[in-house]
Amino acid sequence: MEFALLFLIAFIAFYLILLGFSKDEEKINLAERIGREESANKNKKTSMLSVFAPLNDKLLNKMGAKSYYSQQMYFLGSGYNWKAGEFFALKELAVFAFIIVFLGFSLKGIWLLVIGLIVAFFLPDVWLRLQVSKRKEAIRRWLPETVDLLYLCVSAGLDFLSSLKWILRKSRTNPMLEELKTVLDEVNIGKSRVQALKDMSKRLSIPDVSSFVQGIIQAERMGTPVAEAFNIISEDSRYRRLQRGERQAMKAPLKILIPLIFFILPAVMIIVGGPILIRFLKGDFNITI
Repeated sequence: MEFALLFLIAFIAFYLILLGFSKDEEKINLAERIGREESANKNKKTSMLSVFAPLNDKLLNKMGAKSYYSQQMYFLGSGYNWKAGEFFALKELAVFAFIIVFLGFSLKGIWLLVIGLIVAFFLPDVWLRLQVSKRKEAIRRWLPETVDLLYLCVSAGLDFLSSLKWILRKSRTNPMLEELKTVLDEVNIGKSRVQALKDMSKRLSIPDVSSFVQGIIQAERMGTPVAEAFNIISEDSRYRRLQRGERQAMKAPLKILIPLIFFILPAVMIIVGGPILIRFLKGDFNITI
């Protein structure tokens, strides 16, 4: 109890020290910037985590982890609009919540406190990894259909950008189309198409998307028809998806062993051997088959 209270006091003192080291001008600029953003985005939800974002950004810069978390925040999509400092504040909030629970329920044990703090601190990271993997899997799943639509539009006589605009206007949104919309927005503000596609490939770090971008760039450099490149990319992405499905199917028997050994077999043994064991305990050794 006393150790948890001391840790809570040290946690609050840590933020007060960081707040003291921050300059007044930075706090004024931050307040002005927050005010401008709130006036410009009245319909957007504000987050309490943004209060600690400037302090956490400094801490992440010293740790060298800001670029990693900033890249991971991109995969959360527009539903969260979190920054690296805000996500790190979520981790700190989880630690703070565990300390409150630990003190509120009068729990004891230094090992329980240490393990709980570690779990509370890294639990948001586990959730973040699941969200990132889910987003990447959705992009891989929607890539073949998106390439097919591009192939049909280019075969009909449109160029790449015109096809992309038509698909974004007519199709239902999905994660892959959201990434292509980012590419189109970057092209509209002056970035070259090749560079925008390369940035998307680097940003996502998905082999299927990298193959898609490389195919478009090679077709443009070699002068081959883009429609033919889209057809090859679509077949290749579908073949990759088939291979992933086969790998998952091969892992199924191994995954079935765990519930089979720990759940199904004990139930079968209880049903089959339970009556026999009860008769033995009662002294009835006459077993009829």
